[in-house]
Amino acid sequence: MTSSSAPVRRDRIDDATCREATAGLEFVGRRWTGAILLAIGRGASRFGEIEAAVEGLSARMLSARLRELEQHDLVEREVIPTTPVSVRYRLTPRGRDLLAAMQPLVAYHLRWGD
Repeated sequence: MTSSSAPVRRDRIDDATCREATAGLEFVGRRWTGAILLAIGRGASRFGEIEAAVEGLSARMLSARLRELEQHDLVEREVIPTTPVSVRYRLTPRGRDLLAAMQPLVAYHLRWGD
């Protein structure tokens, strides 16, 4: 047991760390979230491009997920004042870091399957 003044170690997965990480892991694991991050990471930046890159994703769900990704500071929305208005999405540094962290999980799945 650590005292309140001792630093918390983040390199071990103990019960408290696991509880702290659960919400974040559940958010990333929500349907469409990973696919949207991957599509943007691969270069899709406009709403229609992202929608086309993720098969089966509806415009309504994409809109909702993009708002959530913005709220979690994973995706940045840029409004370009043209006629008509153009909107582009890109990963924030935090989003790029998350995408990089997801790669070992993808490799694990490819190696071991379901």
